[in-house]
Amino acid sequence: MTNPTGHEIAEALGLLLRRGARAGLHARLTEGLGEAVDELTYPVLSGLARTGPCSAADLGREVGLDRTTVTRRADRLEEAGLLRREADPGDRRATLLVLTDAGHGVVRTTRERLAARIEDSLASWPAADARAFARLLRVFVDEGPFHA
Repeated sequence: MTNPTGHEIAEALGLLLRRGARAGLHARLTEGLGEAVDELTYPVLSGLARTGPCSAADLGREVGLDRTTVTRRADRLEEAGLLRREADPGDRRATLLVLTDAGHGVVRTTRERLAARIEDSLASWPAADARAFARLLRVFVDEGPFHA
């Protein structure tokens, strides 16, 4: 093995990025937040919180889903009052998906739950190691192979 560190990180990322691992985490984060919010719709809410108002096609590219799937999931979220559709001011023929205040609240809640789960999982780490991990992970995300 010519680069054991690279292989070790690649293996860990493979486990982290598995669809099943993400879906399970999303299911735990969205528990009790209403019928419309689950492991299927959460990526739409979270992606929309990152991008701001955007089309279903653009959001699909952001979260790795096709436009039709985003539209179906957005329908559920709209019925629950978590997002709304607005005319695109730059192109009146196009429609933007926009989080409502309630949608922002759900995203805040799930992100707080995620942060708490992460904190719990790092509780046995020395504080300096946890801070170093956070700092180095940010550098890896910003400068590593996934950086656009």
